[in-house]
Parts: sequence; C-alpha cells; structure tokens
Amino acid sequence: MVNYFQINSNIELPSVEEFSPYKAVVIVDLDCEQSWQKKVSEWLVSSGCKYMMAWGKDCSSWDDSVDNAFIQLSGSTELPNLLTTWHDDEPLSEVFEFCKYSAMHEECELDSTLIVHISDVNKKEIMLNELRFA
Repeated sequence: MVNYFQINSNIELPSVEEFSPYKAVVIVDLDCEQSWQKKVSEWLVSSGCKYMMAWGKDCSSWDDSVDNAFIQLSGSTELPNLLTTWHDDEPLSEVFEFCKYSAMHEECELDSTLIVHISDVNKKEIMLNELRFA
C-alpha cells in the first residue's frame, strides 16, 4: 500500500499511525527551519516509520534529524529498529526503485510506503505514478 502526503510548516501533520510499521520516502522541495524539521522527524519516528529515505534539499540533514529523533524518543543510541538513508546525488526515480526493491527491515515487514512530500505544491498523481513504474 502506497500513500502520499504533501506537508509543509503551514499544514498540520496528518495521523499516519494506521500504516505502522512503514517505510517513508521524504521528498524535500522546500527549505525547512530546523525546529520544524525536528517536529517532522519526531512525527515520523513516533508514528511507526522503520525505514526513511530522504531526497531533495539538504536531504543528509533529514537522515541525521530522524536518527536524532529516534535516539531522543527511544532513549537508545542503537538504531537497529530504524534505518535511514539519504540520496542527494541520485534521480528520484532511483530512490523510488530502491524503496520498492531494496528497502527492507530485518525485524518486520514493511507493507506500507508513505511518500512524504515537503512542498507547497501537491504532486500526488505524479509521485504515485513514478513510484508505481520504478
């Protein structure tokens, strides 16, 4: 199951716990304030994200932010329950292909995929089609 969520700092973060455990492709099209990035990272971790792949603007900082949110929320410095990657030099199509065929977790099945699009523009159909054909 694949779901698309367009978010930005002006939108309340949606409830996504029903998809847990899930993997998420975080597509960053906007510059983000560090405090909001932390809020989104905590939202991902607390709602059941087990594998996060970041792509777009400053995507390596999203990898670090989600790792830090896991450490803060779990109290653990070990990250076996959460895997994170960033893909700054790859086309989005390769990230979707990686998500579809390689992003697996050894502790649980990840039947749900969330596309978390940080943008002012909703591109639901485009993103879902691109993942479908990866």
